[in-house]
Amino acid sequence: MEWQDEGIVLGARRHGEANVILELMTAAHGRHLGLVRGGRSPRLQPVLQPGNGVCVVWRARIEEHLGHYAVEATAMRAARFIDSPLALHGLGTLTALLRLMPERDPHPGLYEALSVLMEHLDDPAVAPALIVRFELAVLAELGFGLDLSCCAATGGTQELVYVSPKSGRAVSRAAGEPYRDRLLPLPSFLRQGGLVDTIGADDVLAGFRLTGLFLSRHVYEPRGLAEPDARRRLVELVARGGAPGQGGSVRSDARREA
Repeated sequence: MEWQDEGIVLGARRHGEANVILELMTAAHGRHLGLVRGGRSPRLQPVLQPGNGVCVVWRARIEEHLGHYAVEATAMRAARFIDSPLALHGLGTLTALLRLMPERDPHPGLYEALSVLMEHLDDPAVAPALIVRFELAVLAELGFGLDLSCCAATGGTQELVYVSPKSGRAVSRAAGEPYRDRLLPLPSFLRQGGLVDTIGADDVLAGFRLTGLFLSRHVYEPRGLAEPDARRRLVELVARGGAPGQGGSVRSDARREA
């Protein structure tokens, strides 16, 4: 068995004195592990850092085996991320999300979104909103997608400003006003329709609260998992004003690139 693919490093763990087991998110083969011989060498250790882009050839005698990777670097991002708490917490959050996916199950949409995030992960003006959208995509891939396209009560598409915490569906301003205390706010950057010039920090935090509720209910709690520490620290960073930006706004290109 042999295939070639591109991937993004999620992590690596020691295997013996000189080797590592490398975990990748790949474009066509999903989250996939493989043994890298000599992975602890001075030449390969910098390549096998989380966030880096690689091109790999995987070989195994039969498909069910762990197999071996031959690895070449395509994007050395880890050194750029190391000085950014936002990037490090964001990378930890994304890695934990991807480990919720079954191994070797292709998710090309998630890989594409992850590739975009890797280019902006240390940018406080873009990364937090993109991570919220990534969490929505993970929920959808796991079968728990939110329907934010129209009002659950009326079917309309105008002034969608709430989300039902029970159904995960959008609710319009008029239909939701009598129940506003029981509904979640729908952040402007997640609404269907027109783009906005800026995304406020409060909107980003509302996005994290929204996705966090449904991740806890449908994913973490049924699996006996706690919210990842990296996600909690990321949200705290945003709440303290460490992101988005210094002035608390996120550019609208976050929506266009997600």
